[in-house]
Amino acid sequence: MIEYDIVIIGGGPAGLAAAIAAKEEGADRVLVIEREEQLGGMLNQCIHTGFGGNTLKEPLTGPEYAQKFVDKIKELEINYKLNTMVIDLNKDKIITVVSEEGITQIKAKSIILAMGCREKPRGAINIPGSKAAGIFTAGAAQKFVNVEGHMPGKQIVILGSGQIALVMARRMTIEGASIKAVVELLPYAMSSEKNIEDCLLDFNIPLKLSYTVIDIKGKDRIEGVIIAKVDEKNIPIRGTEEYISCDTLLLSVGLLPENELSRKVDIKICDKTCGPEVDEAMHTSVDGIFACGNVLYVHDFVDDVIEESYMAGRNAALYIMGKRFKGRKLSVNAGEGLSYIIPQYISTNNCDSNIDIKFRVNKVYLNCFISVYFDEEKVLSISREKLIPGEIASLELVRSIFEKHSIYNKITIKIEETEV
Repeated sequence: MIEYDIVIIGGGPAGLAAAIAAKEEGADRVLVIEREEQLGGMLNQCIHTGFGGNTLKEPLTGPEYAQKFVDKIKELEINYKLNTMVIDLNKDKIITVVSEEGITQIKAKSIILAMGCREKPRGAINIPGSKAAGIFTAGAAQKFVNVEGHMPGKQIVILGSGQIALVMARRMTIEGASIKAVVELLPYAMSSEKNIEDCLLDFNIPLKLSYTVIDIKGKDRIEGVIIAKVDEKNIPIRGTEEYISCDTLLLSVGLLPENELSRKVDIKICDKTCGPEVDEAMHTSVDGIFACGNVLYVHDFVDDVIEESYMAGRNAALYIMGKRFKGRKLSVNAGEGLSYIIPQYISTNNCDSNIDIKFRVNKVYLNCFISVYFDEEKVLSISREKLIPGEIASLELVRSIFEKHSIYNKITIKIEETEV
């Protein structure tokens, strides 16, 4: 059995950043396991610019950004295995993989989970209608266009308004396709305001909010879709149906963190994020196993993934050097107005710096307050002009606040529309 200090499962941006940080922190034998034929993950098919503005201080395409990290992996002589699938993981940190070499086992002192996420397919949303050709996830279409050089269609409807949906609306318009509509079930777009402007408004692409696809027409190939307006319970409203002629339907209806391996070792999973619960060190509920990137929750920007993954890598290295992430923990709870919050725990004994809390709101808030409660006592309230579900929000808690309120057991963060 091969042994390593730290094994990172996943060779996308999260896994690469975690490996680099672990090596630079002093871990000797570090291994990255990647199931695809090259490192870089989804970045390899994101040929638009805009990556690296915060971390590298220069706007890059996805492949250029990924290559910066791949070059660093090689410079630090970090081991990696490509075309290698992890099929099992246990609490003794023994990883079973399958590759061209057959089935082998790897023993680790610490593990970092960086498996990313996957798109929800049509079967996960139960759209009625025929099983005609021409239905793709937005990510699959992105790979066809940017990597394989094939257009999936010419007359396109997109269901969903996340970042990748809007990027593909722009990309396929540039390639000559007609985007008939971007249809969103919710009354607001699930993307940043800048992305809406850059990808939709600049290209005159219609965005239909509070609408969904209720039927797909066509036998061998899609010929059109029927959309309808929905009420506050997301139920289609009779009499609002519209037919849109198209030959392609792209689905961008949500991403799911890949946590089959996490469940194998009984890591506690948050029902809101569908990812592991972690503390401020990115340490999961299983001793010595850390997690970072989209396996935790779906991030808006890769720069946020990188910063978080550096933290996971550094702490995994400290773990194998003797540091333990046990002891008293404050639970961090998503209160009114929040869909979820990261981290879910804070180990006050391990806090040697300020802590960045990330959260997503469940609706649009204007001129509101982010309030922090220790048990039932409000200790902080910060005003914000606008919070939207399409952008992750953050709040920095200074280290001294934990010292002043050390007797409490939980932290609750909520949105209040008037200061109480």
